[in-house]
Amino acid sequence: MKIREFRKIALKYKTVFFDAYGVLKNYNGHIPGVEDTLKFLTDNGIDFYILTNDASRSPEQLADKYIRGGIAQITPDKIISSGMLAREYLQYKIKPGSTVAYLGTDNSAHYIESAGLETLSIYDLSLDNCEHISAVVFLDDEGFDWNHDINKVINLLRLTNVPVIIANTDIAYPVSKHQISVAIGGIADMIEEIVGKTFIRFGKPDAQMFMFAYETVQANRNIKKNEILMVGDTLYTDIIGGNKFGLDTALVLSGTTLPHMAKIKIESSGIIPNYVCESVLT
Repeated sequence: MKIREFRKIALKYKTVFFDAYGVLKNYNGHIPGVEDTLKFLTDNGIDFYILTNDASRSPEQLADKYIRGGIAQITPDKIISSGMLAREYLQYKIKPGSTVAYLGTDNSAHYIESAGLETLSIYDLSLDNCEHISAVVFLDDEGFDWNHDINKVINLLRLTNVPVIIANTDIAYPVSKHQISVAIGGIADMIEEIVGKTFIRFGKPDAQMFMFAYETVQANRNIKKNEILMVGDTLYTDIIGGNKFGLDTALVLSGTTLPHMAKIKIESSGIIPNYVCESVLT
């Protein structure tokens, strides 16, 4: 397995799609030196966007966190979140003014509110008064009582027949150098199995996420798929999603895929990136 230098690879493309966790930031915040990489891209006329399954905050809030961390290049228009796709679904499929229950933080409820819908956290919901719920959305793994509220949403879905939208398909995310934690997509997988229903998912590796991003780029710049590089730390979301959509892909070893396991995981999964890099810093 050959390790390549990211900057040399990036020069072959007109646009770079970055995953967020494990690529630009980690459990300590943004990865020091990322701002230099983004400046390098800008100086060489290479555009970039952040493709993230993070639906915990609005694009404005996500961008503000980068900006406050010293990365002024990441503005709200640079962020394409799976929450944006979930919001689009809600706008078209759920009657305006309806009440939607959600698992997540108050900030994550932005995607429901901006679709013109009323929000009700699972924490505040009463199973004795749930007939008015029009949909359930899984947004974030924080903002609720894991034991009490996960059981509550299971029973809500047993009592009602409403669509369930998963705005973040990630099953885990890194919380330290050697440890990961369950993400909302992992919780959704478990609940889906328990209640025996099929949920609606938005985010990588689904092609709709990449189409949404591609259309966003096309609105500003005429570009072909072979001029875009997808950069991520996870084979089963970033890399396979980019591969299936027809993009070149680069796996970085700064996140979920551990360096000493990368070769084995690539060979055993059959998910083959075009490039492997230590990180996006060099």
